[in-house]
Amino acid sequence: MTQVAAAAATASDTLLPHFHGPVDGSRRDLIATDIDNVVVLGMGGSGLAGDVLIAAAGPFMSVPVVVHKGYGVPNFIDHRTLVFAVSFSGDTEETVEAAALAAEAGAQMVMVARGGALGAMAAAIDAPLVGIADGIPMPRAGIGAVSIPLFVMAERIGLFPGASMWISEAVTQLERRASQLESDNNIATELARRIGRSFPLAYGAGGIGGVAAVRFKNQCNENAKLPAFANTHPELCHNELCGWGQSGDVTRQIFHLVHFRHDFEHPQIARRVELVTEIMDEVMAGATEIVAEGEGPLAQLLDLVLVGDMASLALADAEGVDPGPIPVLDGLKASLTISG
Repeated sequence: MTQVAAAAATASDTLLPHFHGPVDGSRRDLIATDIDNVVVLGMGGSGLAGDVLIAAAGPFMSVPVVVHKGYGVPNFIDHRTLVFAVSFSGDTEETVEAAALAAEAGAQMVMVARGGALGAMAAAIDAPLVGIADGIPMPRAGIGAVSIPLFVMAERIGLFPGASMWISEAVTQLERRASQLESDNNIATELARRIGRSFPLAYGAGGIGGVAAVRFKNQCNENAKLPAFANTHPELCHNELCGWGQSGDVTRQIFHLVHFRHDFEHPQIARRVELVTEIMDEVMAGATEIVAEGEGPLAQLLDLVLVGDMASLALADAEGVDPGPIPVLDGLKASLTISG
């Protein structure tokens, strides 16, 4: 909540990107009519910032939004593309490479980072840098810090009017939910208790639920060091659902189904959730629904994220796992640096 409000204030105080044309090099404040598409570059929790933007704001934005997670960049990027390069540290290898290529292609750049290579790149090409507060200990704890600046800058450029209202509603709901989570028997600890020592299977209803499900899966992986899996309605109804039919004697011992629900589901998706829960009743150890609260898509998405995050911490606590260190990921990164 404080993180979301602080990120909004920082982005509001950051200078707007300047439009730079491919011919005359003239510079002026970027406006919506200068932009044909938006690309968000990022990995992990930073990459999820783009997914949050698409799920909550994408249907209301005047141009398409693409999230790119990896090396390289889409070949359609040019001077009429607005690129958000998002990296908590500013040094994420894939994002730094992609940002450099996007800048070379003439894209209008906005960096969201604490500093690092992206910060240096922003200074070198005179691109806005939306900073990240020092008090956030690690990338996975900074979903608000990396996602909210995208909403604010999109509104300021004219691509998404009304973002400020949505952010305000999100802050209100996060404060309300945080107060609820202070009790001993809250929705997050109850979810962790139901999951126990089984593996979470997170299913999301539509875009908002899908992002929340992936976030929960990722947080279980990193915080609780726990295998977890995620998928989204309606896609899972066209493939994955078939995979639960042959090994129920095994899966009912080790998997717990978690559905992330919200008020903006298509009626047929809501019906699919009901049917899938019935179908999978015999092959799961249990099933739980987490239903979003709050006004507006952004508030409900971040509400689901907060509940899932706290449940992942409760799962770690139940097993005596320190949620902070991620040695296997640090070791992989170090090995890539050495080999490179």
